[in-house]
Amino acid sequence: MSPAAARTVLLLSGPNLNLLGEREPEVYGAATLEDHVATARMTAKRVGLELEAVQSNREGDLVEAIHGARGRCAAIVINPGALTHYAWSLHDALAAFEGPVVELHLSNPNAREPWRHTSVIAPVASGSIVGFGGLGYELAIEAVARLLDGEEVGARG
Repeated sequence: MSPAAARTVLLLSGPNLNLLGEREPEVYGAATLEDHVATARMTAKRVGLELEAVQSNREGDLVEAIHGARGRCAAIVINPGALTHYAWSLHDALAAFEGPVVELHLSNPNAREPWRHTSVIAPVASGSIVGFGGLGYELAIEAVARLLDGEEVGARG
């Protein structure tokens, strides 16, 4: 991995997150995805990381982005949206990624409908940050920075 790749984080956003700010603001808040990416980018800069951001409403696009990050990015932060609960293809792609993976959700899926309580992403993530709204983006990038710097903040798998 090149020195630049050693400090690059891929931020993945799944289906319907392009509608943040419009879709169910009582659950997801008024901030847009662009607002959250800007927060993540500022946090990344502060902790010495580069950030790439990809959003797609297609599962296959997210799998391809994860594959493309292998050997090129040091870590992945992923908010898979509803794909969290059934997208085994994301699970498998993330399992093949060698760096830290942080699962991120604006809301707390465990405090919502029962079908949201299962994450197929969590078993292959270093950790999950849920229920903190937009603050979660800052927390996720800070967690990745600590993991990359060798600080023990959680165990993967």
